[in-house]
Amino acid sequence: MILEKKWLRKQAEKVQKADWIDPALYRKYGVKRGLRNDNGTGVLVGLTTIGNVHGYVMDEGERHPVPGELYYRGINVRDIVAADKREHRFGYEETAYLLLFGDLPTPRELVDWKNRIGVCRKLSDGFKENAIMRSPPKDLMNALARTVLFAYAFDPDGNPDDLSLEKCLEQSIDLIGSIPTIAAYAYQAKAHYHDGASLMIRNPDPRRSTAENLLMLIREDGRYTKLEAETLDLALILHAEHGGGNNSSFTTHVVTSSHSDIYSSVAASILALKGGRHGGANLRVMRQMDEIKANVRDWERDSSVAAYLERIADRKAGDRTGLIYGLGHAVYTISDPRAQMLRTKAEALAKEKGREAEMRLFERVEALGPAIVKSRHPRAEDVCANVDLYSGFVYDMLAIPKELYTPLFAVARCVSWCAHRMEELVNEGPIIRPAYKPIFHPREYVRLDDR
Repeated sequence: MILEKKWLRKQAEKVQKADWIDPALYRKYGVKRGLRNDNGTGVLVGLTTIGNVHGYVMDEGERHPVPGELYYRGINVRDIVAADKREHRFGYEETAYLLLFGDLPTPRELVDWKNRIGVCRKLSDGFKENAIMRSPPKDLMNALARTVLFAYAFDPDGNPDDLSLEKCLEQSIDLIGSIPTIAAYAYQAKAHYHDGASLMIRNPDPRRSTAENLLMLIREDGRYTKLEAETLDLALILHAEHGGGNNSSFTTHVVTSSHSDIYSSVAASILALKGGRHGGANLRVMRQMDEIKANVRDWERDSSVAAYLERIADRKAGDRTGLIYGLGHAVYTISDPRAQMLRTKAEALAKEKGREAEMRLFERVEALGPAIVKSRHPRAEDVCANVDLYSGFVYDMLAIPKELYTPLFAVARCVSWCAHRMEELVNEGPIIRPAYKPIFHPREYVRLDDR
């Protein structure tokens, strides 16, 4: 049913009036909006053994920025990436094992783990046809969430609501192994049914890494270079975990605390990640960079690039929000380690693809943008490039369609959601229920005839 626009506008005005809250009341009652303290730090609502985002230290209530670091189960992600490079191997699978089980696998355990994930990559014909190919939605994040929900009916032993740790592990491994295939097939179905492309469905290879399978499944010829696969593997590692307080992982804790099933929990986290304030940020970066390339004649001149960034910051260009996308983070201020590591790989890939000029433009935005942002916000802390500045460019160089940018984030982060779910179950916390203060006054019900 399509409702009349005039009626909707009138009723929307009523909703606006009924729901509006004076911002001063949040300060009056000490409400931590967005679960943020006044100094920008997150309100402490839980403990975790899984990951830590380190960007500042606290001293007598004051926040002091430090160079950013990211830890998975206490291990610096830089060390994980360095080991992968040194040993010439893909590292996302090892990272997934670490996040799920709390320790690094032995060589034998890693081989066994890869085999177990590999077995889960292939989807049954019934599941593939009914969950993905039949009426695929245009938005791939919705497709991903719907397909994960559909997996409830295909649970391995028909008991999807079992909350035992063993059952949760079984379900988690199945989801971690299958979600890259689900994302690739959802893209192929969308491209065929909505965009008129040829339908191309290839079986995943259980012997290949997650990154290799993704590139093989979405490309018409199934081919990729070693550098391409290594770059995507790095992106998956860097997006795999970011603490329990990020929006989608906190969603995992909230839904799990109600004792809902894992499929509902992961689907809810996918839909939280879908938002432009969370997983869709790299798309905003790419749109903004396309605008800069279209309006700045000489990318090699700092002054030309800076002048346009100032127009964006002054709300005269871009999307008129005043935001320079790809700069700034809730925790990282001096540096985002993910951006630093991805930038290095992006440089190598840009050289292979002949896109060094574009790479230098991205680096100019990183170099020039922070001072422009701070000049508009004198009380702001240091501002650094975040991972989104380079992730979209990397995906573009990998010829990954824009519709898959955020689903790739979900593929990487799925293991973290499963780990946070099990942490919530192991510690048997109460249902998460923060308080909202009512600011209305009791009033009498007026009979219908008297209105």
